[in-house]
Amino acid sequence: MAANPLSWLMGLFSLDIGIDLGTANTLINVRGKGIVINEPSWVVINKKTRETIAVGASAKEMVGRTPQNFIAIRPLRDGVISEFEITKSMLEYFIGKVHQQTIVPMPRPRVCVGIPSGATEVEKRAVYDAAMAAGAREAFLIEEPRAAALGAGLPISEIKGTMIVDIGGGTTEVAVISMDGVVVSRSLRVAGDELDEDILQYIRKKYNLLIGERMAEQVKIAIGSAYPLQTELTQVVRGRNLITGLPGSMEVSSVEIRDALANSVQVIIDTIKDALDEVPPELISDLLDSGICMAGGGSQLLGIVPRLKDELNLRVWIADDPMTCVARGAGLVLENIGEYERFLVSLDRGRSRG
Repeated sequence: MAANPLSWLMGLFSLDIGIDLGTANTLINVRGKGIVINEPSWVVINKKTRETIAVGASAKEMVGRTPQNFIAIRPLRDGVISEFEITKSMLEYFIGKVHQQTIVPMPRPRVCVGIPSGATEVEKRAVYDAAMAAGAREAFLIEEPRAAALGAGLPISEIKGTMIVDIGGGTTEVAVISMDGVVVSRSLRVAGDELDEDILQYIRKKYNLLIGERMAEQVKIAIGSAYPLQTELTQVVRGRNLITGLPGSMEVSSVEIRDALANSVQVIIDTIKDALDEVPPELISDLLDSGICMAGGGSQLLGIVPRLKDELNLRVWIADDPMTCVARGAGLVLENIGEYERFLVSLDRGRSRG
């Protein structure tokens, strides 16, 4: 591909960045530097002026604590953009933050963004447009399971098949890949957010205690599990008693939270089983050797690996640094755009090329 001279010149001063634009967290990988940003996908805006007040970690700290004229928003739902302008502002902030140490005042990087494999054409176009509007000089899209497989270092170019399961905040992505191609894939909009909601609703119904999203997430991370633990755990949850209207707290156990998560965890497992049911026998034989690679924040749910081993009768293992796999994979694409161009998602019109 012939390089545009102006694009080449700007590339001397701007960075190539791979982006995992996640529902729960946004991660950015910079060529030669690795993961430089891993922050919550939250934005606080002024309700009247729509001015951005805070982004990322500082915005998440404000969730549930903002005054009436401010509102905290997650601009992505189920892995796709639900608030275009706010997503653009968030990307502008992160791109600017990445370039704080560079000499160029108006960075124009090349970006590669991971998207759910089940995204519609409209949803793909929204991600591309948001990246360009946020200041990218070129934008590329890659399906998250491909990016996660690249980031995890799976041998996806080989004849033998490999399987990746990426459990993020908004979606669970399942793919069996062989010879650089996706043989079977599933994109399920049940993932970390759904697990948080399960915990919130369980505690509300059982204890008449209303807790916030952040508390539900903390409980999931601390004591949420998919399989009986050797030593069961407890956690104190705090919120508002729905009967008295007063502040209240309650100690809950990992047994209870496992019960709260059971339905959503089973849906994820059934989706993996459904994908395996379509895999040709030769590739099933390969998977008996290679197993299933887990990526994404949801892969760190306690007991998920032994639960999947029991249910699927396959070896299951977690990638190194599973949360960063998509961002690292997207970054790898930009390091050799010629080699990996075949992995990129084509848009109906106007996709940028390197």
